[in-house]
Amino acid sequence: MILRLLPILGITFIDILGFSILIPLMPFYVQRFGAAPVMVGILFSVFALCQLIAGPIWGNVSDRIGRKMVLIISQIGATIGWTMLAFAPALWVVFIARIIEGLSGGNISVTQAYVADLVEPDKRARAFAYIGAAFSAGLIFGPSAGGWLAHRYGFAVPFLLAAGLQAITLIVTIAVLPESRKTESTDVHPGIAEIISSLRLPAVAPVLWQKLVYSLGLYGWFAAFTLVLQRQLGFTEESASYFFAAFGVASIVMQLGLVGRLTDALGDRRANNIGLVAMSLAFGIAPLLHDWLSASVMIVLFSFGLSINNATIAALIADAAPENQRGTILGVSSSLESASGVVMPPISTGALGLYGVPAVAGMSAFFALLALALGLASKSKIEAPLTD
Repeated sequence: MILRLLPILGITFIDILGFSILIPLMPFYVQRFGAAPVMVGILFSVFALCQLIAGPIWGNVSDRIGRKMVLIISQIGATIGWTMLAFAPALWVVFIARIIEGLSGGNISVTQAYVADLVEPDKRARAFAYIGAAFSAGLIFGPSAGGWLAHRYGFAVPFLLAAGLQAITLIVTIAVLPESRKTESTDVHPGIAEIISSLRLPAVAPVLWQKLVYSLGLYGWFAAFTLVLQRQLGFTEESASYFFAAFGVASIVMQLGLVGRLTDALGDRRANNIGLVAMSLAFGIAPLLHDWLSASVMIVLFSFGLSINNATIAALIADAAPENQRGTILGVSSSLESASGVVMPPISTGALGLYGVPAVAGMSAFFALLALALGLASKSKIEAPLTD
Protein backbone atom coordinates (compact mmCIF):
# COMPACT_ATOMS: atom_id res chain seq x y z
CA MET A 1 0.00 0.00 0.00
CA ILE A 2 2.72 2.46 0.95
CA LEU A 3 4.38 2.16 -2.48
CA ARG A 4 1.15 3.12 -4.26
CA LEU A 5 0.85 6.17 -2.02
CA LEU A 6 4.43 7.43 -2.29
CA PRO A 7 3.79 9.98 -5.08
CA ILE A 8 0.81 11.61 -3.33
CA LEU A 9 2.62 11.45 0.03
CA GLY A 10 5.59 13.33 -1.42
CA ILE A 11 3.37 15.93 -3.05
CA THR A 12 1.37 16.39 0.15
CA PHE A 13 4.57 16.89 2.15
CA ILE A 14 5.91 19.59 -0.18
CA ASP A 15 2.51 21.25 -0.42
CA ILE A 16 2.02 21.40 3.35
CA LEU A 17 5.63 22.45 3.90
CA GLY A 18 4.76 25.65 2.06
CA PHE A 19 1.28 26.07 3.52
CA SER A 20 2.41 25.50 7.12
CA ILE A 21 4.65 28.55 6.95
CA LEU A 22 1.43 30.58 7.11
CA ILE A 23 -0.07 29.09 10.28
CA PRO A 24 1.99 30.80 13.00
CA LEU A 25 2.90 33.88 10.95
CA MET A 26 -0.49 35.13 9.74
CA PRO A 27 -1.72 36.61 13.07
CA PHE A 28 1.53 38.56 13.43
CA TYR A 29 1.44 39.58 9.76
CA VAL A 30 -2.09 40.94 10.05
CA GLN A 31 -1.17 42.88 13.21
CA ARG A 32 1.66 44.44 11.24
CA PHE A 33 -1.00 46.37 9.29
CA GLY A 34 -2.46 47.68 12.55
CA ALA A 35 -5.45 45.30 12.53
CA ALA A 36 -7.26 44.10 15.66
CA PRO A 37 -7.20 40.39 16.65
CA VAL A 38 -10.73 39.91 15.31
CA MET A 39 -9.40 40.77 11.84
CA VAL A 40 -7.31 37.61 12.00
CA GLY A 41 -10.53 35.65 12.41
CA ILE A 42 -12.20 37.50 9.54
CA LEU A 43 -9.27 36.71 7.25
CA PHE A 44 -9.50 33.03 8.13
CA SER A 45 -13.25 33.20 7.50
CA VAL A 46 -12.89 34.75 4.04
CA PHE A 47 -10.47 32.02 3.01
CA ALA A 48 -12.78 29.34 4.40
CA LEU A 49 -15.81 30.87 2.65
CA CYS A 50 -13.99 30.58 -0.67
CA GLN A 51 -13.18 26.95 0.07
CA LEU A 52 -16.79 26.37 1.09
CA ILE A 53 -17.88 27.51 -2.36
CA ALA A 54 -15.11 25.73 -4.24
CA GLY A 55 -14.92 22.41 -2.35
CA PRO A 56 -17.93 20.56 -3.80
CA ILE A 57 -17.30 22.04 -7.23
CA TRP A 58 -13.72 20.79 -7.42
CA GLY A 59 -14.74 17.47 -5.88
CA ASN A 60 -17.40 17.04 -8.56
CA VAL A 61 -14.98 18.09 -11.29
CA SER A 62 -12.46 15.51 -10.05
CA ASP A 63 -15.15 12.83 -10.37
CA ARG A 64 -15.63 13.89 -13.98
CA ILE A 65 -12.11 14.58 -15.30
CA GLY A 66 -9.88 12.88 -12.71
CA ARG A 67 -8.02 13.97 -9.59
CA LYS A 68 -4.70 15.04 -11.12
CA MET A 69 -5.97 18.00 -13.15
CA VAL A 70 -7.81 19.46 -10.15
CA LEU A 71 -4.66 19.20 -8.04
CA ILE A 72 -2.73 21.06 -10.75
CA ILE A 73 -5.31 23.88 -10.81
CA SER A 74 -5.18 24.15 -7.03
CA GLN A 75 -1.40 24.37 -7.00
CA ILE A 76 -1.37 27.12 -9.63
CA GLY A 77 -3.79 29.18 -7.53
CA ALA A 78 -1.72 28.63 -4.38
CA THR A 79 1.47 29.75 -6.12
CA ILE A 80 -0.20 32.98 -7.26
CA GLY A 81 -1.71 33.61 -3.83
CA TRP A 82 1.55 33.14 -1.94
CA THR A 83 3.43 35.44 -4.33
CA MET A 84 0.83 38.18 -3.86
CA LEU A 85 1.02 37.73 -0.10
CA ALA A 86 4.78 38.30 -0.11
CA PHE A 87 4.44 41.71 -1.77
CA ALA A 88 1.15 42.86 -0.19
CA PRO A 89 1.33 46.64 0.46
CA ALA A 90 -1.95 46.74 2.39
CA LEU A 91 -4.36 44.45 4.19
CA TRP A 92 -6.84 44.35 1.30
CA VAL A 93 -4.17 42.73 -0.91
CA VAL A 94 -3.72 40.05 1.75
CA PHE A 95 -7.45 39.37 1.51
CA ILE A 96 -7.30 39.13 -2.30
CA ALA A 97 -4.39 36.69 -2.09
CA ARG A 98 -6.27 34.44 0.31
CA ILE A 99 -9.42 34.62 -1.83
CA ILE A 100 -7.49 33.42 -4.90
CA GLU A 101 -5.97 30.52 -2.99
CA GLY A 102 -9.30 29.65 -1.37
CA LEU A 103 -11.25 29.54 -4.63
CA SER A 104 -8.62 27.40 -6.34
CA GLY A 105 -8.18 25.12 -3.35
CA GLY A 106 -9.21 21.54 -4.02
CA ASN A 107 -6.24 19.86 -2.35
CA ILE A 108 -7.77 18.36 0.77
CA SER A 109 -10.88 16.67 -0.58
CA VAL A 110 -9.28 15.66 -3.88
CA THR A 111 -6.24 14.19 -2.10
CA GLN A 112 -8.58 12.18 0.13
CA ALA A 113 -10.52 10.99 -2.94
CA TYR A 114 -7.23 10.05 -4.63
CA VAL A 115 -6.22 7.92 -1.64
CA ALA A 116 -9.68 6.34 -1.41
CA ASP A 117 -9.42 5.39 -5.11
CA LEU A 118 -6.20 3.46 -4.49
CA VAL A 119 -6.82 1.78 -1.12
CA GLU A 120 -9.30 -0.91 -0.09
CA PRO A 121 -11.90 0.19 2.49
CA ASP A 122 -10.48 -1.63 5.52
CA LYS A 123 -7.10 0.11 5.04
CA ARG A 124 -8.33 3.63 4.39
CA ALA A 125 -7.97 4.95 7.94
CA ARG A 126 -4.34 3.82 7.97
CA ALA A 127 -3.81 5.38 4.53
CA PHE A 128 -5.35 8.66 5.66
CA ALA A 129 -3.04 8.52 8.68
CA TYR A 130 -0.06 8.31 6.28
CA ILE A 131 -1.38 11.41 4.52
CA GLY A 132 -1.72 13.05 7.93
CA ALA A 133 1.86 12.11 8.74
CA ALA A 134 3.07 13.74 5.52
CA PHE A 135 0.99 16.77 6.51
CA SER A 136 2.58 16.80 9.98
CA ALA A 137 6.09 16.38 8.56
CA GLY A 138 5.47 19.59 6.67
CA LEU A 139 4.41 21.18 9.96
CA ILE A 140 7.79 20.36 11.47
CA PHE A 141 9.90 22.21 8.96
CA GLY A 142 7.51 24.83 7.58
CA PRO A 143 6.67 26.79 10.74
CA SER A 144 10.20 26.66 12.14
CA ALA A 145 11.72 27.80 8.85
CA GLY A 146 9.05 30.47 8.42
CA GLY A 147 9.50 31.83 11.93
CA TRP A 148 13.28 31.93 11.60
CA LEU A 149 13.17 33.65 8.20
CA ALA A 150 10.48 36.16 9.24
CA HIS A 151 12.42 37.08 12.39
CA ARG A 152 15.61 37.77 10.44
CA TYR A 153 14.51 38.89 6.99
CA GLY A 154 10.88 39.97 7.24
CA PHE A 155 7.67 38.32 6.11
CA ALA A 156 8.28 38.48 2.35
CA VAL A 157 11.04 35.85 2.38
CA PRO A 158 9.07 32.98 3.99
CA PHE A 159 6.04 33.74 1.80
CA LEU A 160 8.23 33.61 -1.32
CA LEU A 161 9.67 30.33 -0.08
CA ALA A 162 6.11 29.02 0.20
CA ALA A 163 5.37 30.16 -3.36
CA GLY A 164 8.50 28.39 -4.59
CA LEU A 165 7.53 25.18 -2.82
CA GLN A 166 4.08 25.33 -4.41
CA ALA A 167 5.73 25.71 -7.82
CA ILE A 168 7.83 22.60 -7.10
CA THR A 169 4.66 20.73 -6.11
CA LEU A 170 3.07 21.75 -9.40
CA ILE A 171 6.01 20.42 -11.41
CA VAL A 172 6.13 17.15 -9.45
CA THR A 173 2.37 16.63 -9.88
CA ILE A 174 2.57 17.13 -13.63
CA ALA A 175 5.66 14.94 -14.07
CA VAL A 176 5.25 12.16 -11.50
CA LEU A 177 1.71 11.73 -10.17
CA PRO A 178 -0.38 9.09 -11.98
CA GLU A 179 -4.12 9.55 -12.34
CA SER A 180 -6.02 7.44 -9.82
CA ARG A 181 -9.48 7.54 -11.38
CA LYS A 182 -10.20 6.23 -14.85
CA THR A 183 -13.35 7.96 -16.03
CA GLU A 184 -15.63 6.36 -18.60
CA SER A 185 -18.10 7.99 -20.95
CA THR A 186 -20.84 5.85 -19.43
CA ASP A 187 -20.15 7.04 -15.86
CA VAL A 188 -23.07 8.73 -14.14
CA HIS A 189 -21.87 11.85 -12.35
CA PRO A 190 -23.93 13.54 -9.65
CA GLY A 191 -25.44 16.96 -10.06
CA ILE A 192 -26.81 19.26 -7.36
CA ALA A 193 -29.98 17.19 -6.88
CA GLU A 194 -27.96 13.99 -6.53
CA ILE A 195 -25.58 15.65 -4.05
CA ILE A 196 -28.47 16.77 -1.83
CA SER A 197 -30.06 13.35 -2.12
CA SER A 198 -26.84 11.58 -1.15
CA LEU A 199 -26.54 13.72 1.98
CA ARG A 200 -29.84 12.25 3.13
CA LEU A 201 -28.57 8.69 2.92
CA PRO A 202 -28.47 7.08 6.38
CA ALA A 203 -24.89 5.93 5.85
CA VAL A 204 -23.55 9.36 4.85
CA ALA A 205 -25.51 12.03 6.73
CA PRO A 206 -24.59 11.09 10.35
CA VAL A 207 -20.85 11.21 9.65
CA LEU A 208 -21.17 14.53 7.82
CA TRP A 209 -23.09 16.05 10.73
CA GLN A 210 -20.38 14.86 13.09
CA LYS A 211 -17.73 16.31 10.77
CA LEU A 212 -19.50 19.68 10.86
CA VAL A 213 -19.74 19.82 14.66
CA TYR A 214 -16.16 18.64 15.11
CA SER A 215 -14.93 21.23 12.62
CA LEU A 216 -16.76 24.05 14.41
CA GLY A 217 -14.68 23.40 17.51
CA LEU A 218 -11.46 22.77 15.61
CA TYR A 219 -11.54 25.89 13.43
CA GLY A 220 -12.57 28.10 16.32
CA TRP A 221 -9.49 26.85 18.12
CA PHE A 222 -7.05 27.05 15.20
CA ALA A 223 -7.94 30.70 14.53
CA ALA A 224 -7.12 31.65 18.12
CA PHE A 225 -4.35 29.13 18.86
CA THR A 226 -1.36 31.40 18.15
CA LEU A 227 -3.01 34.27 20.02
CA VAL A 228 -3.62 31.95 22.99
CA LEU A 229 0.06 31.00 23.03
CA GLN A 230 0.96 34.68 22.85
CA ARG A 231 -1.26 35.49 25.86
CA GLN A 232 -0.54 32.46 28.02
CA LEU A 233 3.16 31.93 27.33
CA GLY A 234 4.35 35.20 25.79
CA PHE A 235 5.20 33.60 22.45
CA THR A 236 6.63 35.61 19.55
CA GLU A 237 6.33 34.62 15.90
CA GLU A 238 9.60 32.66 16.21
CA SER A 239 8.74 30.75 19.39
CA ALA A 240 5.21 30.06 18.09
CA SER A 241 6.74 28.60 14.93
CA TYR A 242 8.97 26.27 16.94
CA PHE A 243 5.98 25.21 19.01
CA PHE A 244 4.06 24.26 15.86
CA ALA A 245 7.11 22.30 14.71
CA ALA A 246 6.99 20.33 17.98
CA PHE A 247 3.28 19.79 17.34
CA GLY A 248 4.19 18.36 13.94
CA VAL A 249 6.66 15.90 15.51
CA ALA A 250 4.05 14.72 18.02
CA SER A 251 1.48 14.30 15.24
CA ILE A 252 3.81 12.18 13.11
CA VAL A 253 4.47 9.85 16.04
CA MET A 254 0.73 9.50 16.63
CA GLN A 255 -0.18 8.98 12.97
CA LEU A 256 2.52 6.47 12.14
CA GLY A 257 2.70 4.69 15.47
CA LEU A 258 -0.85 4.66 16.84
CA VAL A 259 -3.61 5.40 14.32
CA GLY A 260 -3.25 2.23 12.25
CA ARG A 261 -2.94 0.00 15.32
CA LEU A 262 -5.91 1.62 17.02
CA THR A 263 -8.22 1.43 14.02
CA ASP A 264 -7.18 -2.17 13.31
CA ALA A 265 -7.94 -3.13 16.90
CA LEU A 266 -11.10 -1.11 17.56
CA GLY A 267 -12.47 -0.03 14.16
CA ASP A 268 -12.80 3.48 12.80
CA ARG A 269 -15.86 4.47 14.83
CA ARG A 270 -14.54 3.50 18.29
CA ALA A 271 -11.14 5.00 17.52
CA ASN A 272 -12.85 8.23 16.49
CA ASN A 273 -14.68 8.40 19.82
CA ILE A 274 -11.41 7.97 21.72
CA GLY A 275 -9.84 10.77 19.69
CA LEU A 276 -12.68 13.12 20.56
CA VAL A 277 -12.24 12.38 24.28
CA ALA A 278 -8.53 13.27 24.00
CA MET A 279 -9.30 16.49 22.16
CA SER A 280 -11.89 17.52 24.77
CA LEU A 281 -9.28 17.04 27.49
CA ALA A 282 -6.77 19.14 25.52
CA PHE A 283 -9.21 22.04 25.30
CA GLY A 284 -9.91 21.70 29.01
CA ILE A 285 -6.20 22.08 29.80
CA ALA A 286 -5.69 25.10 27.53
CA PRO A 287 -6.78 27.82 30.03
CA LEU A 288 -4.28 26.40 32.55
CA LEU A 289 -1.20 26.75 30.32
CA HIS A 290 1.60 28.54 32.16
CA ASP A 291 4.84 26.77 31.16
CA TRP A 292 6.32 24.34 28.63
CA LEU A 293 5.35 21.30 30.71
CA SER A 294 1.62 22.09 30.72
CA ALA A 295 1.85 23.09 27.06
CA SER A 296 3.47 19.73 26.27
CA VAL A 297 0.67 17.80 27.96
CA MET A 298 -1.91 19.79 26.02
CA ILE A 299 -0.16 19.30 22.69
CA VAL A 300 0.21 15.52 23.18
CA LEU A 301 -3.53 15.17 23.85
CA PHE A 302 -4.43 17.54 21.02
CA SER A 303 -2.15 15.91 18.44
CA PHE A 304 -3.41 12.45 19.41
CA GLY A 305 -7.05 13.51 19.08
CA LEU A 306 -6.45 15.39 15.84
CA SER A 307 -4.52 12.50 14.28
CA ILE A 308 -7.20 9.94 15.14
CA ASN A 309 -10.16 12.15 14.22
CA ASN A 310 -8.88 13.37 10.86
CA ALA A 311 -8.03 9.85 9.69
CA THR A 312 -11.16 8.11 10.95
CA ILE A 313 -13.75 10.71 9.89
CA ALA A 314 -12.29 10.81 6.38
CA ALA A 315 -12.31 6.99 6.24
CA LEU A 316 -15.90 6.79 7.50
CA ILE A 317 -17.08 9.29 4.88
CA ALA A 318 -15.15 7.61 2.06
CA ASP A 319 -16.57 4.21 3.01
CA ALA A 320 -20.14 5.54 3.09
CA ALA A 321 -19.95 7.47 -0.21
CA PRO A 322 -20.98 5.83 -3.51
CA GLU A 323 -17.88 5.23 -5.63
CA ASN A 324 -18.88 7.52 -8.50
CA GLN A 325 -19.66 10.31 -5.99
CA ARG A 326 -16.67 9.88 -3.70
CA GLY A 327 -14.91 13.06 -4.80
CA THR A 328 -18.16 15.00 -4.58
CA ILE A 329 -19.04 13.74 -1.10
CA LEU A 330 -15.52 14.36 0.17
CA GLY A 331 -15.79 17.81 -1.42
CA VAL A 332 -19.02 18.39 0.51
CA SER A 333 -17.21 17.22 3.64
CA SER A 334 -14.46 19.72 2.94
CA SER A 335 -17.10 22.42 2.49
CA LEU A 336 -18.61 21.63 5.87
CA GLU A 337 -15.13 22.11 7.27
CA SER A 338 -14.86 25.38 5.36
CA ALA A 339 -18.26 26.50 6.65
CA SER A 340 -16.87 26.04 10.14
CA GLY A 341 -13.90 28.13 9.08
CA VAL A 342 -16.27 30.88 7.97
CA VAL A 343 -18.36 30.96 11.13
CA MET A 344 -15.97 30.26 13.97
CA PRO A 345 -12.77 32.34 13.58
CA PRO A 346 -14.44 35.76 14.10
CA ILE A 347 -16.42 34.30 17.03
CA SER A 348 -13.42 32.69 18.72
CA THR A 349 -11.00 35.58 18.20
CA GLY A 350 -13.70 38.04 19.27
CA ALA A 351 -14.42 35.96 22.37
CA LEU A 352 -10.70 35.85 23.12
CA GLY A 353 -10.53 39.64 23.03
CA LEU A 354 -13.61 40.08 25.22
CA TYR A 355 -13.53 37.14 27.64
CA GLY A 356 -10.09 35.56 27.42
CA VAL A 357 -8.77 32.06 26.85
CA PRO A 358 -11.39 30.14 28.92
CA ALA A 359 -14.17 31.29 26.56
CA VAL A 360 -12.33 30.06 23.45
CA ALA A 361 -11.32 26.74 25.01
CA GLY A 362 -14.82 26.24 26.43
CA MET A 363 -16.47 26.67 23.03
CA SER A 364 -14.14 24.20 21.36
CA ALA A 365 -14.56 21.69 24.18
CA PHE A 366 -18.35 21.95 23.84
CA PHE A 367 -18.25 21.13 20.12
CA ALA A 368 -15.80 18.26 20.66
CA LEU A 369 -18.11 16.73 23.27
CA LEU A 370 -21.12 17.23 21.00
CA ALA A 371 -19.24 15.45 18.18
CA LEU A 372 -18.48 12.64 20.65
CA ALA A 373 -22.19 12.36 21.50
CA LEU A 374 -23.03 12.10 17.78
CA GLY A 375 -20.36 9.44 17.35
CA LEU A 376 -21.68 7.41 20.27
CA ALA A 377 -25.23 7.68 18.89
CA SER A 378 -24.04 6.57 15.45
CA LYS A 379 -22.18 3.64 16.99
CA SER A 380 -25.30 2.60 18.87
CA LYS A 381 -27.38 2.63 15.67
CA ILE A 382 -24.81 0.48 13.89
CA GLU A 383 -24.59 -2.05 16.68
CA ALA A 384 -28.29 -2.13 17.58
CA PRO A 385 -29.28 -4.87 15.04
CA LEU A 386 -26.57 -7.13 16.44
CA THR A 387 -28.21 -7.14 19.86
CA ASP A 388 -31.63 -8.29 18.66
